[in-house]
Amino acid sequence: MIVRWLPTFLGFPVGGWLAAQAVGSVRGPGSAALAGLIAGLAIGVAQWLVLRSRGADLRWVIYTALGMTVGGAAAAVLTGAETDVKSLVLTGIVAGAAVGAAQATLLASSLRAGIAWSALVSIAWGLGWLTTANVIVDAESGFIIFGSSGALVVTVLTGLGMRWLLAVKTPAKVAPAALPVAEAHR
Repeated sequence: MIVRWLPTFLGFPVGGWLAAQAVGSVRGPGSAALAGLIAGLAIGVAQWLVLRSRGADLRWVIYTALGMTVGGAAAAVLTGAETDVKSLVLTGIVAGAAVGAAQATLLASSLRAGIAWSALVSIAWGLGWLTTANVIVDAESGFIIFGSSGALVVTVLTGLGMRWLLAVKTPAKVAPAALPVAEAHR
């Protein structure tokens, strides 16, 4: 699953670029919400292309976009749309939590797994912004999402989490030897 998940990292820089072209810099909750919607659609599509073989439908795209819309706007309110490293990391944590929570409603097999996915996405997105803030030279431009360096970090972390979550959701098949003797000989 991890190898199949890796191309989803492209959704982040593509979504960020599309949002920057359509909206410009994030300067407040309104521009963050619109940019989040655009970037969230791109991220959601990239992830859905991988997850559809596991039964995910187009709600994945919609929920990801809505999570990014709400999370981006909330982060802009909390940080004043500032672009210092601390604000960028907080933006990642807040937007990641919103996206993770929205996705968890479709993905998680239990409340515990849903909380774990939400927390993982939140932490990963915070680390994504921390990575990008130390690589990118124009973070003050007000991008809605981290760049490729952060996207790679996020993709690896969420890929590992997705692998675990799908393993929990899909129980292992029981070998005939593990069945009680009466059932094994039917």
